[in-house]
Amino acid sequence: MPLTHKTLGKSKQGSNAPSLQKPLAAKAAKAVSKKKDEDDGTEMGDGGDEWMQGKTLIKPPDQLDLTEVELKEEFTRILTANNPHAPQNIVRYSFKERSYKPISGVDQLAVHLFLEGNLLHRDSDEARRQKAKQGLPDEKAIVVTEDEKPETPAAGGEDAGDMEEAGGEDRAHSVYSKTGKKEQKLTNQFNFSERGSQTLNNPLRERGCQTEPPPRTSFSATANQWEIYDVYLEELQKQEKNKEKSKAVPKKDDDRGKRKMTQVETQSDDITKVSKVTTIIERMTNQNTFDDIAQDFRYYEDASDEFREQEGTLLPLWKFHYDKAKGLSVTALCWNQSYKDLFAVGLGSYNFTKQGRGMLLFYSLKNSTYPEHIYPTSSGVLCLDIHPYLPHLVAAGFYDGRVAVYNLKEESRLPVYKSTPKSGKHTDPVWQVRWQKDDMDNHHNFFSVSSDGRVVSWTLVKNELVFTDIVKLSSVGAVSEGPEVVSPPIMACGTSFDFHKQIDYLFLVGTEDGKIHKCSKAYSSQFLETYDAHNMAVDAVKWNQFHPKVFISCSSDWTVKIWDHTIRSPVFIFDLNAAVGDVAWSPYSSTVFAAVTTDGKVHVFDLGINKYEAICQQPVVAKKTKLTHIEFNPVYPIIIVGDDMGHVTSLKLSPNLRSKPKEKKGQELPKGPEVEIAKMEKLLSLLREPENTKA
Repeated sequence: MPLTHKTLGKSKQGSNAPSLQKPLAAKAAKAVSKKKDEDDGTEMGDGGDEWMQGKTLIKPPDQLDLTEVELKEEFTRILTANNPHAPQNIVRYSFKERSYKPISGVDQLAVHLFLEGNLLHRDSDEARRQKAKQGLPDEKAIVVTEDEKPETPAAGGEDAGDMEEAGGEDRAHSVYSKTGKKEQKLTNQFNFSERGSQTLNNPLRERGCQTEPPPRTSFSATANQWEIYDVYLEELQKQEKNKEKSKAVPKKDDDRGKRKMTQVETQSDDITKVSKVTTIIERMTNQNTFDDIAQDFRYYEDASDEFREQEGTLLPLWKFHYDKAKGLSVTALCWNQSYKDLFAVGLGSYNFTKQGRGMLLFYSLKNSTYPEHIYPTSSGVLCLDIHPYLPHLVAAGFYDGRVAVYNLKEESRLPVYKSTPKSGKHTDPVWQVRWQKDDMDNHHNFFSVSSDGRVVSWTLVKNELVFTDIVKLSSVGAVSEGPEVVSPPIMACGTSFDFHKQIDYLFLVGTEDGKIHKCSKAYSSQFLETYDAHNMAVDAVKWNQFHPKVFISCSSDWTVKIWDHTIRSPVFIFDLNAAVGDVAWSPYSSTVFAAVTTDGKVHVFDLGINKYEAICQQPVVAKKTKLTHIEFNPVYPIIIVGDDMGHVTSLKLSPNLRSKPKEKKGQELPKGPEVEIAKMEKLLSLLREPENTKA
């Protein structure tokens, strides 16, 4: 037994229980003598010397032999409060978001033993109440244990068992009063208390039981401008009444009234929580307002096409305009390949004597009255391109030579990447930007061409743009490096470029002196081919989306030319009687393209129907307005055109402009890009046959 019990027993025996010393001493003497007689015949026999010998270590046969250095090596272990066996993938259903969400907080507590104690201190109030309830005397009791009994000269470590046998009714851990009567055993015999055992551990609650699904109701209604206007009037009347009431309140209560009003105003002005709902309501209202245009976009087909000889018309649909973009021209258009109703508009100025601010706008066909996103710029935007696979990334080029990348997911209106003079910024306006496939390190990259004669590759690395000069244009050829060049070559001004649809390294560059250079990413000092294309600057050059050999170009010299890149002379030449601002291939046919001119007309050609004239030539804006750009929608039969007034007009193509070959009875026409390639190849073969016969 512990030493504390012995000392406690001795002190109590000498003071409080003199009557118990004699019987206890007799019992102890008998037990010790009996135990010694038994041990004399066993311990002092053959094995008597074993306990005196030292301990011998038994070495297992497979034990490793370690050196002193290995034995003294210390291994540090870091203890953490995290439970390694705690599950990290618990998922709960969120009624707020109506989806399963992973739980961020994980319970790291592991309970190994949980025991509620029932011991009481004998001097506590609770123990006294229990004594009184059980009828026990309220006197100080004495606790006598095994080791607290009187010791005799023959007492040893084995006297407790004999004393229990000889003691009969006088057992250890019994409580005796001063009168000598035996009392009932008490629970808590020592003045010992542990703080941890006194704390109450509340049972853990399950989070699933604490949440209740919110009440749900289905509501549907139609909204128009008049109903919204009436609601606004009611709100204004309420505000006026509140102002009148606040004036009538005495001066002492003015502060309280002002505080209430400011709280109400701040709550009503916070529209961030309902932005998505208001966007949907705004689109519903515009759809109801322009319902006739929406019906035409979806269902209308010009019936008069049946009586025309393969000619078509353009039906005006929505017109997009932003009031704060007044005085700016449309300098770039681009459809989003993932969201077919969304397109980007670049605003700037082609008048170099009036340069200033610019703007980047994003419109949706669902709402023609206001842009979806607005990005003001300090310099005019001259070109832009939306990433084909990441619709939130938009590259733009500016008049001051900078290029930048915008992220539509970011709330900020500033670009996430932009070039600086230290990072290879162009020194002249940037006329074209094009996204390319990711490089070997999976970094996004795009190309740009500028009037300074550089074709530059920009790579998005962490938080900066890394540039690489691909080609430096010159009036004679690409700039060559070597001692033979004495005088610096005259740099050519790049105005447009486009990459081949199937061959990644091949691209075309149009210049200000009217030439088109066929270049490769692998050759920076030499052109693969040079075409004397136009008499003035090449405004646009674009590869055909179906045929790998055909590309188209346009210029301010009034002409549009179609080329086979294996031949240095154009295949088709069309004179449109006005400066051509832009040209675009259709996404549904290899023989259809459209162009816009400065006299406000849109020209649509189908080489499969007419190789000499346009099948549609229609003015779409006022006479004094100049058209600058045109783009086909990738899915819907519509085109968008921009003008120098900052307006964008959407037009629907009539059935003759997107006609398909008629199916014969019992025969199914083949579909796919092979058919479109065959159509263009048939036209090219007709033009090549006369040359071959002459040769």
